[in-house]
Amino acid sequence: MTDSVTSMLPVDAERALLVGRVWRGGAGPSVVVLRRGQLIDISAHAATMAELLECADAPEIARNAPGVALGTLDELLAKAKAGTGAETDRTRLLAPNDLQAIKACGVTFAVSLLERVIEEQAKGDPARAGELRAAMQECIGDDLSAIKPGSPAADKLKQDLIARGLWSPYMEVGIGPDAEVFTKSQPMSAVGFGADVGLHPDSRWNNPEPEIVLAVNSRGEVRGASLGNDVNLRDVEGRSALLLGKAKDNNASCAIGPFIRLFDEHFTIDTIRNAEVSMLIEGADDDFHLSGASRMREISRDPLDLVGQVCGKHHQYPDGFMLFLGTMFSPIKDRDAAGAGFTHHLGDRVSISTPSLGTLVNEVQRSDQVAPWTFGVRALFDNLARRGLPRMTQ
Repeated sequence: MTDSVTSMLPVDAERALLVGRVWRGGAGPSVVVLRRGQLIDISAHAATMAELLECADAPEIARNAPGVALGTLDELLAKAKAGTGAETDRTRLLAPNDLQAIKACGVTFAVSLLERVIEEQAKGDPARAGELRAAMQECIGDDLSAIKPGSPAADKLKQDLIARGLWSPYMEVGIGPDAEVFTKSQPMSAVGFGADVGLHPDSRWNNPEPEIVLAVNSRGEVRGASLGNDVNLRDVEGRSALLLGKAKDNNASCAIGPFIRLFDEHFTIDTIRNAEVSMLIEGADDDFHLSGASRMREISRDPLDLVGQVCGKHHQYPDGFMLFLGTMFSPIKDRDAAGAGFTHHLGDRVSISTPSLGTLVNEVQRSDQVAPWTFGVRALFDNLARRGLPRMTQ
């Protein structure tokens, strides 16, 4: 990656509380904070990101806790680009989360709901999507964007759609009282800025999903946010909603980063509610370019309502969780043939950005050809024990 630090950081980076994780050469993963362009290892104060987010004074730790200077972010990116040899020896940015469960909410925007129903009706065949899209929009497109999920109006629309033969599981979670919440990936499996994201080799119709990702602790408190790419296999999920696991959870199918920005007086949940998330896809082999955006003010369910549907008395997350909020970006621009819509090519470069969080950049490869996932929770605990890093006490 040759990206400048300026482009990957928030526009107000000088006041943003940015925490993340770095792989330190042969040492292992370290919790860091970015201060005035310098990466500071604060692992002695919080050995894991999950622990840092449990701490009530996490913003104060990020601002002032002493640590080990690792150099500038520019220098780290240069090392990551030039790095050779084993994964355990390469200094690089990691996904900023570690022990947290990685959850996601689907069909939280009217546009994405429409596309999910199209996938289902097309049975995974992209050639049928254009025809179905026109028919669906004529029938229900204008209705969906104004409907509040779970409302009497939503229930009336449901009955109308059942009568038309258009009801589906996606409609149920799109306009019904209960959100779609699924496990996107496993703790420790997400990749970070600059890493390859993976497509299952069986997929021929797929796309990135640019999203904001909330960082939530074990008490259900949203402590900050990051950017994410919820890599999506449209043909796999389109064949059957019961293939959601295969469509979503594969090697490197989840990217988060570059950092978690902690909430403070300058960055709050209202910043998230009013954010616009943009995305650029750049083809490596065909000069293809596609851009789009998701406006969070058009989300059908409030972010805090989604958090409440994930956790509570019905379900606890002792290590916290990361929550993808969904996207309204469903690329339909033809790429390989008229009427075939969009699908990834290997080598595509995907940039996801919003001014308050910066830019997450990844390149697309196959999930069976990217670096295998070998460093899990047991490996992390063994590593921390060998390094003598203490657990934080609350």
